[in-house]
Amino acid sequence: MAALVEHGMLLQSARGPLPNIAELVAGGPIKGSWWGRPKGHVIFAELQSLDDSPDVVRMRLVNGKVTFVHRRLWPALVRVADRFTPGQLSALHEEHTPSGAHRVHEQPFPDWVPAEVIVAANGLSVDEAEAQLPAFLTTS
Repeated sequence: MAALVEHGMLLQSARGPLPNIAELVAGGPIKGSWWGRPKGHVIFAELQSLDDSPDVVRMRLVNGKVTFVHRRLWPALVRVADRFTPGQLSALHEEHTPSGAHRVHEQPFPDWVPAEVIVAANGLSVDEAEAQLPAFLTTS
């Protein structure tokens, strides 16, 4: 959680313009699936812990890859939401079925956004919102 608060957003396990949680937990680069790593269960537990936090939303924001976003960036994202596709801003909720399968449900934007975040977003200028987000999300 400390790394997520610091960066504001992290990728789940994909490589990209942000650090990813799997490699942060593993302590270095991962080739192939993180499940096969000695810390695979620790990585899974950390992902679940972040997913369960009311201060974190999972979405496919960065390059279509699962991205965890901390609450402190939600107003900025809402303020510049018109720059993203609806799919990028949908919240992802994972369900573990009784059979052990994983099913992902998408909650459309802005249905997942708390009212106080919308109020905070309306109080931001576009420049203020862009200043809070990583540069790769704000450049055209």
